[in-house]
Amino acid sequence: MSSRFVSRQDKVFDLVNILVLLGFATLTILPFLYVLAASFATEVEIASRPFFLWPNDPTLETYRYIFSTDTFIRSLLVTICVTVVGTAVQITMTLLMAYPLADPNLVGRGLIMRLILFAMLFSGGMIPMFLVVKGLGLLDSYWALILPLAINPFNLIVIRTFFQQLPGELREAAEIDGAHEFTTFWRIMLPLSKPVIATFSLFYAVAIWNDFMSPLLYISDSSKWTLQMFVRQVTISTDPSTTIGNLDPNYIPPAEGLKFAVIVIATLPIMCIYPFLQKHFAKGVMIGSVKG
Repeated sequence: MSSRFVSRQDKVFDLVNILVLLGFATLTILPFLYVLAASFATEVEIASRPFFLWPNDPTLETYRYIFSTDTFIRSLLVTICVTVVGTAVQITMTLLMAYPLADPNLVGRGLIMRLILFAMLFSGGMIPMFLVVKGLGLLDSYWALILPLAINPFNLIVIRTFFQQLPGELREAAEIDGAHEFTTFWRIMLPLSKPVIATFSLFYAVAIWNDFMSPLLYISDSSKWTLQMFVRQVTISTDPSTTIGNLDPNYIPPAEGLKFAVIVIATLPIMCIYPFLQKHFAKGVMIGSVKG
């Protein structure tokens, strides 16, 4: 087997590409490293050093203070529950709609797909969505954070394409054996769909976890705030203790340190989940893509 000849120009081109990509990667990761380092720094160090990647005097006082407050714990639990339930509801509804649309014999399939494409390109906007949520009586309800965005048109189209790529003989064999459509979907199609399910579950989970616009519009009760609303209130407040709560009246929490710490805490869970789904990620995206 002959090895491919690599010219000097190719080596230089590859080296330049690597250096440029490393430069962009460094510019991307530096802000995260600074936020992480600042969350462990004292208020004096944050004020005196405009940028650093390692605090001179690391401290855990800010994290101890945050985890000792009921407001943060409540918002964290609310976000975890909404993310878990919302991801399950959204991926289930998307799968249940994508599977029948993959059947070429479905009556009205073309019209439904045109409506889905229209919904992907155009939306009613913030005010009509708010009026719909209000009309359904979902204001100040956790369902207002889940149901309005239950099916993402783009995700639906990709999952539908994935189902179309599965061999049609599987469905025909199941029909010959007397299996109903739901039995075919549950016992044959879903086990083959693990990569795409893992990928789009991650998409939905990240979207729900990072969503602060929906709680801002639909949730007025502060006891039902999600973590992102909590982060928003802390970062825009001049005195974060009024938002997070102060258990000890003699202790003044570091304002800037609190902001950095809550950002780290809000980002960390998704970063911890991603490695477990990474092996399905690329496969799930490519397997449902349109191939020429």
